[in-house]
Amino acid sequence: MRIFLDTANVNQIKQAAKLGIVSGVTTNPSLVSKEGLGDYKAVVQQICAIIPGPVSAEVLVEEAEPMIEQAREIAGWAPNVVIKIPTTAAGLEAISVLSKENVRTNMTLCFSLNQAILGALAGATYISPFVGRLDDIGHNGMELVKDMVDVFTHYQLPAQVIAASIRHPQHCVAAAKAGAHIATVPYNVLMQMIQHPLTDIGIARFASDWQKVSSRSV
Repeated sequence: MRIFLDTANVNQIKQAAKLGIVSGVTTNPSLVSKEGLGDYKAVVQQICAIIPGPVSAEVLVEEAEPMIEQAREIAGWAPNVVIKIPTTAAGLEAISVLSKENVRTNMTLCFSLNQAILGALAGATYISPFVGRLDDIGHNGMELVKDMVDVFTHYQLPAQVIAASIRHPQHCVAAAKAGAHIATVPYNVLMQMIQHPLTDIGIARFASDWQKVSSRSV
């Protein structure tokens, strides 16, 4: 399972890139706005320059034709841009057209297996089930991830599953067990994945023992 970072915070992306474990980024206008950034295009291009892998940027319109035109424009911002398109009838139409033009797409806001199957048939490169939001309303988000992976594998559909709306490290464990191709995580969750209290205790113990050894050799 690959790890993408779900943010528009350029400093966080730079720090995560140094770790050598992040292979893509997902972002959207809401995340850009959250960071107090106004130039969506400039932010996306800056992210694409930091991360050579897929960088998802979302369309800002709802009708099919304007969506297709805007997607074509955004796809020209950088060679590694992927176009995020919502799971709607207009979105499916846009994905169908763009897939024939070899424009990579990420069908977002997916909440059911029916939606996922339609997105895959339309030609989406990636499909993003929002597991956290499903959990919020009492559904099992990771069950949807597993069902999508199983169906795509059985029917040899090329779309990849991005477990999105990740809330905590256990979501990442569950995504990996469910067979998700990718988990896109907030920066704080990525940092939590690294940390473990026994690791901290072990480092402190090694440091203490080294101090004892060093003092004896003086």
